[in-house]
Amino acid sequence: MIYQSPTIQVELLEDNIAKLCFNAQGSVNKFDRETIASLDAALDSIKQNTDIKALLLTSAKSTFIVGADITEFLTLFQQDDATLLAWVEQANAVFNKLEDLPFPTASAVNGFALGGGCETILATDLRVADTNARIGLPETKLGLIPGFGGTVRLPRVIGADNALEWITTAKDQRPEDALKVGAIDAVVAPENLQAAAIQMLHDALNGSLDWQARRTKKQSPLQLPKLEAMMSFATAKGMVFSVAGKHYPAPMAAVNVIEHAAGLDRDGALKVEAQAFIKLAKTDVAQALIGIFLNDQFVKGKAKKAGKLAHDINQAAVLGAGIMGGGIAYQSASKGTPIVMKDIAQPALELGLNEAAKILTTQVARGRSTPEKMAKVLNNITPSLDYAAIKHSDIVVEAVVEHPKVKATVLAEVEQYVSEDAIIASNTSTISINLLAKSLKKPERFCGMHFFNPVHKMPLVEIIRGEHSSEETIATVVAYASKMGKTPIVVNDCPGFFVNRVLFPYFAGFSGLLAEGADFAAVDKVMEKQFGWPMGPAYLLDVVGLDTGHHAQAVMAEGFPDRMGKNGKDAIGIMFENKRLGQKNAKGFYAYSVDRRGKTKKDIDPTSYELLHATFGELKAFESDDIIARCMIPMIIETVRCLEEDIIASPAEGDMGLVYGIGFPPFRGGVFRYLDTMGVANFVALADKYAHLGGLYQVTDAMRALAANNGSYYQA
Repeated sequence: MIYQSPTIQVELLEDNIAKLCFNAQGSVNKFDRETIASLDAALDSIKQNTDIKALLLTSAKSTFIVGADITEFLTLFQQDDATLLAWVEQANAVFNKLEDLPFPTASAVNGFALGGGCETILATDLRVADTNARIGLPETKLGLIPGFGGTVRLPRVIGADNALEWITTAKDQRPEDALKVGAIDAVVAPENLQAAAIQMLHDALNGSLDWQARRTKKQSPLQLPKLEAMMSFATAKGMVFSVAGKHYPAPMAAVNVIEHAAGLDRDGALKVEAQAFIKLAKTDVAQALIGIFLNDQFVKGKAKKAGKLAHDINQAAVLGAGIMGGGIAYQSASKGTPIVMKDIAQPALELGLNEAAKILTTQVARGRSTPEKMAKVLNNITPSLDYAAIKHSDIVVEAVVEHPKVKATVLAEVEQYVSEDAIIASNTSTISINLLAKSLKKPERFCGMHFFNPVHKMPLVEIIRGEHSSEETIATVVAYASKMGKTPIVVNDCPGFFVNRVLFPYFAGFSGLLAEGADFAAVDKVMEKQFGWPMGPAYLLDVVGLDTGHHAQAVMAEGFPDRMGKNGKDAIGIMFENKRLGQKNAKGFYAYSVDRRGKTKKDIDPTSYELLHATFGELKAFESDDIIARCMIPMIIETVRCLEEDIIASPAEGDMGLVYGIGFPPFRGGVFRYLDTMGVANFVALADKYAHLGGLYQVTDAMRALAANNGSYYQA
């Protein structure tokens, strides 16, 4: 053994080829500070051994290296610029040491080689991947750019245009696509991976592969004619801005770094990259996006723990077909759990099956699935008009009309047909789980399972714990949601649960603005373009449906009359009374039509303005900051109330619920991250300016105390 540490082992193979194996103690290899230090020491040992003629990099895990250890990032990025720069330079010195070894080097890539893993293989002369490999630089998803030479080596290996696409889109690449552009040199079956890499090293040693020329190209300025470079970077900037916009600076920073470093050698280019990396690491956007990544891992970790207590779900059922039932059936079936779709009417079953078929047909048309896979999924869905079909189901998800009496009747019927230990869940968005549980003889096996529409696109599922729900019930439903490919968060029962409870104060803030004469389209523009929501409140209400919004608003008003009670007419009520239901009947705040490509488009509708004007009078202009404050303060305070009242268990789960459930702007990280970034004291001072608007604008005593102590929701 030439070198050994808890993360890396180096041994000498036949023909004096050294094998450096990444083998961390956990389930995957990642670049934490310990691994970088071990790699540095391992390379020193390799350099000192005069017998070595070539070096092979491998992994003992099912993946090569998944990337940097992101759990270290938030504390690391709080260091001053000089300390952070020293860390980046130290890491780059290690990668340069690998690249500068006096003999050929090759990487044998199995599984993921992402971020720092991709940068590692770029530092070697040769790269072989197995058929399961995925290679890429996903850093821009975290508000960063590659910091270990990715923006320097990748353009010199695969060309500027390809590198710009890889880095700005942050997508991992399949091995055949990586091979086409020259990121890797061969793709082989997993069992042949090491042998193929060793053979490539032999080819380099006997002169049939010019490894020195490859290395020189990576260490030299980018070979790109001036006119071609100008066109490449101008095109990339235009495309990046149209996709990423002003709120996500990392993709544009990557383009600028590659452009500015194009005429420099490796060491000069690395300095450009390092400076840009540090600048981005200090941004609120990076903090927010890294926070989302860590929160996602936290939530998924809780779901994994729940799996240990969960019962197996081998057969599912959904009651109520239609759009929602069809979406749930598709999601379960597509992830391998057969499901019965039961309804009382044949047309509803056909609608549900058509919904699943429509999703699958689109996937096949876009090359994301095959007709064979489509058939398999559809065969996993059994439509039925008879309750007898659900008797072997391990879980039954009730998804009938959002009406307490109807749901109560259906739940009582279901219990007669399923086994004693089957789980029953209600896909309700507003109706109390404790209330519905009264219909059941065994309420301990019942809970809420709130999907968001469209089911196949929305990642969140709210699991609502009733006062009688057992831990096994909650754990089993969490595990089933995870198996369906969803991110589950567990919340306690209250009107609106978590997501709708905090969404409707936002709509109330919006309604208050309209009541004072604000232009709904102007409000939408501010909330979309400046705050960063995917849809403004008027547009979102149209998509949700004004009938749904009107119903949920009534539930919230009854549940929280002091804050959400209605005084007189509001915009949602006006639209509903005039049968303007939104996209579902092509008229709400906006008018809707279908364009030539079959896509729904929205247009300003004068009738909406006439209806609002009749009640609220002339339009009045509001400052952007005023619009944002009026809409966001109620949502933020209500979210904090949910944490204080134990509706949600942690800031992390609250933020993930908002980002995944209603599209809270990811670059802001969720309400709690946003509060910490803004400063709780600053928020309290802002809210106090609007306190005269009523209960929704009153901060809690605990918030005020946290502000006074200069506290935060995420502890550093």
